[in-house]
Amino acid sequence: MTTETESPQAQSPQPTRDQSTGSARFSTAADLLDAVQPATGGREILDPATGAVVGRAPEATAEDLEAAIAAARAAQPAWGACSHTERSAALNAAADAVEANAEALAELLSREQGKPLNGPNARFEVGACVAWLRATAGFELEPEVLFDDEGGRAELHYRPLGVVGAIGPWNWPMMISVWQIAPSLRMGNAVVVKPSGNTPLSVLALAHVMSTALPADVLHVVAGRRDVGALLVEHPDVAKIMFTGSTAAGKRIIKDSADTVKRVTMELGGNDAGIVLPDVDARAIAEDLFWGAFINTGQTCAALKRLYVHEDVYDDVCAALVEVAEAMPMGVGLEEQNVLGPLQNRAQYDVVAQLVQAARDAGARVLTGGNPDGSAPGYFYPATLVADIDNDNPLVAEEQFGPALPIIKYSSVDDAVGMANALEVGLGGSVWSSNREAALEVAARIEAGTVWINKHGAVDPRMPFGGMKQSGFGLEFGVEGLKQLGAPQVINY
Repeated sequence: MTTETESPQAQSPQPTRDQSTGSARFSTAADLLDAVQPATGGREILDPATGAVVGRAPEATAEDLEAAIAAARAAQPAWGACSHTERSAALNAAADAVEANAEALAELLSREQGKPLNGPNARFEVGACVAWLRATAGFELEPEVLFDDEGGRAELHYRPLGVVGAIGPWNWPMMISVWQIAPSLRMGNAVVVKPSGNTPLSVLALAHVMSTALPADVLHVVAGRRDVGALLVEHPDVAKIMFTGSTAAGKRIIKDSADTVKRVTMELGGNDAGIVLPDVDARAIAEDLFWGAFINTGQTCAALKRLYVHEDVYDDVCAALVEVAEAMPMGVGLEEQNVLGPLQNRAQYDVVAQLVQAARDAGARVLTGGNPDGSAPGYFYPATLVADIDNDNPLVAEEQFGPALPIIKYSSVDDAVGMANALEVGLGGSVWSSNREAALEVAARIEAGTVWINKHGAVDPRMPFGGMKQSGFGLEFGVEGLKQLGAPQVINY
């Protein structure tokens, strides 16, 4: 189910069927919109690149949420009783459905979120949804034999939790929803999703497509304001909350979930540091550095947000990054040549603009960017590189979540590691070097849930992902991620 109280078939045109796969196929993004937006009323969603109306999002009430949770709770026992093989088959069918509708989903995502179709953006995100569904379907989670001897046998099993509440962000709305939905369903849970108010249509459309291949009522999306999310967190019939978003919002969710002693997985804010060692070839790493920082126009939790570069190669790295940045086209996402888009909303645009201006006012050197064209429609902020900046400047110390990268010079690796670890967040980090052993030694000293070498932000469905410190707790992805969506039960006999 993809709306508050009605089945999608009751209010939307029937999709055609792909004869090769049997998957439901919607011809265009407009067809998907017709399937998920209310017949009348609703809240207008605007394209952040043009200001044009994308569509209308339903505004769920507390009663709508209650109905969705009740339906999910009623459907879950039968779903939980299915074998892992049966549930995996359903996830693979959902992946087929998403793949059959990939272009329509990518177009809608580009219009609502702002990200371009090309580059590591809208088409990439929809493809990642397919990949994560299939990978999650393929993981094996057999009972673990703890001991089997003359004293008896003990096995560790994982049982469904019940109903999982999933609250997602606006930066990767489809992909992160799948990160929450796929393992929850794979483990036999039903899911109620509360999408960001900035990007509800993308998630409604994704779930609508997936639901054509899933049993009725195991997946619901309730699009509403923040109070609906709070009710989801507090609800006694929701067994777990999965949340991706800011540290401040995560703290509220942890508090609100306490009275019902919910399990929670928190993937919270980051301010990832990269450390460039003095042995690098600046031109060889420049493009990977750029995309580590500017993927999704910098709107990524695990993007590179602070770059520490050794003084011996500082000028070369800065020059190489400027060359790459100035070659990357930014513009409306539906125009095929663009690979950078707007900030998704005005509030985030203002954060980036204010931080860059504060850095400039403090004497930092803007190498490129930093001067947005205020006459153009849309929340476009140019790819910006800021050098000669103090480590305590707000652009370094605060998560900018946008297309502005501060580059800090260091002379001692110990100093670089100390600066990288000084903040209260620890989602990801990276080390850049031509010497593998030297990079591994520095990586082991970085306080982050994932540390990459000569790349940044490369997630993989087989590789557990989670943060340290105030970047959250709990793991996603892989078999370890599946275990987080089950209730461990020991059978001793």
